[in-house]
Amino acid sequence: MKQITFTPRHHQLTNTNTWTPDSQWLVFDVRPSGASFTGKTIERVNVHTGDVEVIYRAVQGAHVGVVTVHPADNHYVFIHGPENPDETWHYDFHHRRGVIATPGGVTNLDAMDITAPYTPGALRGGSHVHVFSPNGELVSFTYNDHVLHERDPALDLRNVGVAAPYGPVTVPVQHPREYSGSHWCVLVSRTTPAPRPGSDDINRAYEEGWVGNRQIAFIGDTLSLTGKKVPELFIVDLPCHENGWKQAGDTPLTGTESTMPSPPLGVVQRRLTFTHQRVYPGLTNEPRHWVRSNPQATDRTMT
Repeated sequence: MKQITFTPRHHQLTNTNTWTPDSQWLVFDVRPSGASFTGKTIERVNVHTGDVEVIYRAVQGAHVGVVTVHPADNHYVFIHGPENPDETWHYDFHHRRGVIATPGGVTNLDAMDITAPYTPGALRGGSHVHVFSPNGELVSFTYNDHVLHERDPALDLRNVGVAAPYGPVTVPVQHPREYSGSHWCVLVSRTTPAPRPGSDDINRAYEEGWVGNRQIAFIGDTLSLTGKKVPELFIVDLPCHENGWKQAGDTPLTGTESTMPSPPLGVVQRRLTFTHQRVYPGLTNEPRHWVRSNPQATDRTMT
């Protein structure tokens, strides 16, 4: 074991995908803690020489963090907070975006449109913990919705989404905080503010992990028959072609002024664990962890 950084500041590693493809560098951000989103730079350190390079530096009062790496290319995806934050619009679960930095420049991963009628392929809020699929084609993230947060914070439920390379998504900007993005983004989980006790309904989807390149598993909070939270494991199968990502089901991909965006047609979450009858039901939430599968995508791991 050897120490590779020596500067008197913090170095935060994301929970996965922190190595560059050549296994020479680790990427990190400089937040003072995982709960404080005040870092200004995304950096990497050479594990052999100790050399440190700045990949990206935020400007205009924005902050950045939670960086992960593409499995084959020098592409880095991370959370970017709002530029020029103020009292009405500052970093929050529903006010953040994904950004991809490459040798050729920096682009927004997800578009945001908060003015009805909403733009298909754009989000309406904030994305978080962006992770490339094993083949690097897709990017998973968790999501919170600005539109529903403004209506009632209780309606702004955590969900899981995916960015697919079928953009760009161009937003007809009607609000100063709206922006366009490089990828087509949709939610792949479905939540409800009022889960039926004892059912497969969930009011929160989170801590996702890739299962191969075409499935995502995540933790979903169900309710027991007595109304207590019981976290269980769920999985979704993802579309294989562009039209599958862009075809709506019985509710709009974009959501409405009173409902969350919906998954594409045929993207349906399936429950994998059934622990309601156990003496100690549910997956543990402490310590915080993300679900994982083996490289062959035949098994899922959770606690």
